[in-house]
Amino acid sequence: MSSKPYHLKDLRRVVTTHNKDGVSVVVRDTPLPASDMSEDSKDVTLWITTDGIPTADNNVDIDGAARLAELDPAMNLALVHPLGRSSVLRSTELCPLGVTSMHRTSSVDYNILIEGELILIMEDGTETHLVNPGDSVVQRGTLHAWRNPRPDRWTRWMSVVLAAHPAKNPRGDAYESQAFDLKTGEPIPIGKAKVAEVKPHL
Repeated sequence: MSSKPYHLKDLRRVVTTHNKDGVSVVVRDTPLPASDMSEDSKDVTLWITTDGIPTADNNVDIDGAARLAELDPAMNLALVHPLGRSSVLRSTELCPLGVTSMHRTSSVDYNILIEGELILIMEDGTETHLVNPGDSVVQRGTLHAWRNPRPDRWTRWMSVVLAAHPAKNPRGDAYESQAFDLKTGEPIPIGKAKVAEVKPHL
């Protein structure tokens, strides 16, 4: 658990279905508290599908949040496997001045800023500052990291993570899922990717 003061409210998740008469109704309306991912980050999994697109979830009585996605071992997170058929709706929260590892997954990720500020760090060193709720990043299998520039508050963003074939380099070889320490450049052993605190000028 992080020692940083935590101010974000629990996410609320509403799920709809049809009742026995075929009428559209709300079947679940619950808060989903965040869980610790590391000392300096938290996450919430809101829904997971595992049967591909189109999914059969409109006709099964299963809470998607209770499923397990195919694990991406490089990240030690419930992200989709490169050849999987999963999709994941999740929230990620990063502590003040926190930064993730530089990482790549074989997925297409729709990332949407919800609260706070967030900086996208790319492999070439460029940084893109997201400041307004709704600012979005479409991540297409590229190496990247995230940083919270604020010294005084957590940041939260939502991600829809879709299974995808790996991105390929100019020679046509597939990039593998990977992670490494942003400050040292050292590879992070499989299953050890984590968030670290850095100075604001990184």
